[in-house]
Amino acid sequence: MKAHDGMYIDGAWRPAAQADTIEVVNPADEQVIARVPAGTVEDVDAAVRAARAALPAWAATPPAGRGAVIGALRDVLAARLDEIAETVTAELGCPLAFSRKVQVGLPLLVAGAYAELAATYAFEERVGNSTVLHEPVGVVAAITPWNYPLHQIVAKAAAALAAGCTVVLKPAEDTPLTAQLFAEAADEAGVPAGVLNLVTGLGPVAGQALAAHEGVDLVSFTGSTAVGRRIGATAGAAVKRVALELGGKSANVILPSADLDRAVNVGVANVMSNSGQTCSAWTRMLVHTSRYEEAVGLAAAAAAKYGDRIGPLVNARQRDRVRGYIEKGVEEGARLVAGGPEAPYEQGYHVSPTVLADVTPEMSVAQEEIFGPVLSILRYEDKDDAVAIANGTVYGLAGAVWAGEEAEAVAFARRLDTGQVDINGGRFNPLAPFGGYKQSGVGRELGAYGLSEYLQTKSLQF
Repeated sequence: MKAHDGMYIDGAWRPAAQADTIEVVNPADEQVIARVPAGTVEDVDAAVRAARAALPAWAATPPAGRGAVIGALRDVLAARLDEIAETVTAELGCPLAFSRKVQVGLPLLVAGAYAELAATYAFEERVGNSTVLHEPVGVVAAITPWNYPLHQIVAKAAAALAAGCTVVLKPAEDTPLTAQLFAEAADEAGVPAGVLNLVTGLGPVAGQALAAHEGVDLVSFTGSTAVGRRIGATAGAAVKRVALELGGKSANVILPSADLDRAVNVGVANVMSNSGQTCSAWTRMLVHTSRYEEAVGLAAAAAAKYGDRIGPLVNARQRDRVRGYIEKGVEEGARLVAGGPEAPYEQGYHVSPTVLADVTPEMSVAQEEIFGPVLSILRYEDKDDAVAIANGTVYGLAGAVWAGEEAEAVAFARRLDTGQVDINGGRFNPLAPFGGYKQSGVGRELGAYGLSEYLQTKSLQF
C-alpha cells in the first residue's frame, strides 16, 4: 500500500526532518503494509508555524465560505469512499462492510453537518447592551486515536475549521494511512495552505511536542485516560485549553419491564462492534436478579454468532491486554459463558467474542476499560442498586437504559452520571453532544457543542 514519505505541511508534502520510519501492520495477517515518517520536534514546529501563518486569513474567511470548503472536503471524501474504507480495513482490521458504513459513512455525515453549521452558527449575538463575539481560539493540535481513524479526524478537524481555527493533525501511529488520505482530500478540496497540516509520528515524541508547543492554543485529544492526564498537565503548565475524550466503562441497564431479548441482543452487538474497540461501548450489562440467568443465556447465544463476523484487534499488545483481562476476570470469580482467552485463529491479532457472567462491581473487568470484545454481566436487586452500580466507576462516557415505557427509562437515565444515554436503542445523532463525565473527559464533540470547543468569547459594550 502506497504511503507518503513526508509530512503534509503548508499545502505540500515535504520531506521529514529525519529518516526514521514507523511500520504499519495489517492486524489480520501481521504483515507490514507500509512505512511512514516518524515525526520529530522539528516537523511539529514546521507544521505549527505553517498553521499560525495561515490563521489570520482563515479566521477572517466568512463562515459560509469556511462551510463551503468543508462541504467540498466532504464531497472528495465521499468520492474516495471505497479507497478510504479499504485503507481503514488494511491498517485497523475491521470488516470492509463495517469500514464503508461506519468508518467512512459516519464521518461523511459529520463533515456534512459541520459544512452546514459553519454557515448558520451564531458567531455574534446581542446580550443587553453588549455584542458578544465567538472567535476562533487559534491553532489546534488534533491528536487522534486508531479505533475510528477517519471519524475522529473529521470530528476534530471539521469543527475546528468551521470555527475558523487552523489545525495540526497527529494521527495514531497504528493508522496513519487514513490520515494521509484525509490530507490528500483536504488538498484536493481546496483547503488553503497551512490551514490543515499533518505530522505522523509516535505519541511520546510528536504528540508530546505538539501538546507542549507554545504556538498551539488548544489541544484536542482522544485516547486513554492515562495519556489524557499527561496532555492535560502539559497544557495546564502553559494555561492552554484542552478538549479530552477519554475512556469509558458504560452501563447497559435493562429494567425488568424491558423487552429482554431485544435489549440483550442489541447490547451484545454494541459491545462487539469494531471488535470492542469503542470507548462508548456498553461493556457492563446490568440485569435484575429475576431475569439474570435468562439474560446470560441470551447473551452467550448472541456472542457466539460473532465469531467470524468481527475483525482482529489493532495490534499484538492490545490483543494480549484483552486476553489478560479475560483471564483476570475468571481468576476473580467471573463465570465464562462465551469465548475465552484462547486464540481463535493461528494468524492475526484476534480475540474471541467473550461474555463473563457473575461479575461483581469490584472486579477488574467491571471497573477498568478493556477495549476488546468482552461483555461483563452484573446483577442488581432494585433501581437504587442499579444506579449505584452504573455510577460506580471513574468513568461516565455513555450508556443505555431499556424499559417497557419510555418515561420509565428516561427517569432512570436522568440519574446516571454519564454524558450520553441511549433510550430503548435510540439512534445515533451526529448533532448531539458527545463527551463524558468524571474521568471520561473534558469538553464535547459533534454539532454546535463540538464547534463551541474551538471558540473563545469577546464582549463589546455599547
